[in-house]
Amino acid sequence: MAEAKEYRWPCDQCGAQLRYAPGQTELICDHCGHVQTIPQADGRRRATALAEHDLQQALADDLPASAMEEVRTTTCTSCGAQIEFQGADHATECPFCASPVVVDTGSHRLIKPQAVVPFVLAEKQAREAMIRWMGSLWFAPSTLLEYARKGRAMNGVYVPFWTFDAETDSRYSGERGTYYYVTKTVTVRENGRSVQRQVQERRTRWTSASGRVSRDFDDVLVLGSASLPRRLGNELTPWDLGALVAYAPDYLAGFSAEGYTVPLANAHGEAQDEMSAVIRGDVARDIGGDEQRIHSVSTDWQAETFKHILLPVWLAAYKYNGKSYRFLVNGQTGEVQGERPWSAWKIAIAVVLALAVGLGALYLAEPEALGLSQPDWLD
Repeated sequence: MAEAKEYRWPCDQCGAQLRYAPGQTELICDHCGHVQTIPQADGRRRATALAEHDLQQALADDLPASAMEEVRTTTCTSCGAQIEFQGADHATECPFCASPVVVDTGSHRLIKPQAVVPFVLAEKQAREAMIRWMGSLWFAPSTLLEYARKGRAMNGVYVPFWTFDAETDSRYSGERGTYYYVTKTVTVRENGRSVQRQVQERRTRWTSASGRVSRDFDDVLVLGSASLPRRLGNELTPWDLGALVAYAPDYLAGFSAEGYTVPLANAHGEAQDEMSAVIRGDVARDIGGDEQRIHSVSTDWQAETFKHILLPVWLAAYKYNGKSYRFLVNGQTGEVQGERPWSAWKIAIAVVLALAVGLGALYLAEPEALGLSQPDWLD
């Protein structure tokens, strides 16, 4: 087994560690201010890096050695995140749940990332987006906003994703429903009398339908991290995948990366479920009419390929009453998603105030309902 590579980024001027500057193509030294440019991939390397892997070959564990790598990772015992250590780091805080973690002595053989969307937002910009989002939360503990404003560092993490392509051809059977109307005579009460009226009643005529639909899918995105809640990770969209560049370790300088914890086969199942839902929509439109019944859909999947990519996320973990809450900021667009705690005393005060307002209104409108007499000044 090949040894895991350990990347370091020493400054050419002073030897301190460099970090990637979000939104740029440079590594900067916080110690002396020196700037080093990241070598840009030529067109041939970028095209190779962004090329798709054959899905069936990967599921059979038959990818070429060049598509695999050994990475130095450790698994967080609290949330299960598989954290990839960069540079000389041997201990850190889990960016997903704020638990302390220490690197183990082993390595893991994983599919190598082919491409990355580099960070665009710096930490300050991500924090500002998170504070705005937190400020909009009703009944959140006051300490939550204080936590964000105190300036505790957010963690920049490259989160693993899978993308899937496929050419599909689907045959279906079902029924097309067409509305028609019949006139009926009904008896209704008007002014205490029974009168007859004619009304239009809608009915549906069903006819058999069958056919074929085809669709090509490109870059169906599936979260590769099991340590993040699916809802949060999936709702960080939209991502501009046109900004993908060939993977280079330099983009990870100063950041963490998570190794994928959702296996390729599981992610493929999720992608096919998502594509199947789109195909059923195509079938419904092809059936036409006013309503549709879909009895069966048989899909032929061809030219299935995939990529393993890394996308930039700023993370903060906040502990409240012994529980961790996570906040995610899309490092490309600033979209914010998070888990939010609730302040029990703020909710209690709101309930008391609502009851007080309701009783006050009832007292002014119908004091007798409360067993009280109306004040003289309302007479």
